[in-house]
Amino acid sequence: MTEKFLVAVDASPGSERALKAAITVAKSSGTELVLVHIIEWSPFSFHTPDELAERHKRREEELDRAKEALLSPAEAAASAAGVAFESIVRHGNPAEMLADIAEETGVIQMYVGRTGGSKTQRLLFGSVASSLIQISTVPVTVVP
Repeated sequence: MTEKFLVAVDASPGSERALKAAITVAKSSGTELVLVHIIEWSPFSFHTPDELAERHKRREEELDRAKEALLSPAEAAASAAGVAFESIVRHGNPAEMLADIAEETGVIQMYVGRTGGSKTQRLLFGSVASSLIQISTVPVTVVP
């Protein structure tokens, strides 16, 4: 069974650096990549049946846009480096979903970019990386 690294992809500069770091290590070690983008989506709202149908349609459209805009460039970079990969896009809380996907796919390590939010923003809201470090069952490499 081939070992895998999960890479969180969100088109931020930190995410791009995390992808490059993961590709470098994966290429030299023969590890596959699991490229993941999480669309933040709150399940807590009340809708009529028509609103729910429209919401489902929007979710599917968002998944398609994310695959094209965010994962396609990451897939191209992995492919150009000769690194095998799979891609996943899901809705939910980013840190929780990344941790869940890591367990589902059996990755041995995760690579995430550090956000560039202000000190106040990080203090008030935290970050995906810091939340992920707290809940992950596999090592998390945070790339600055």
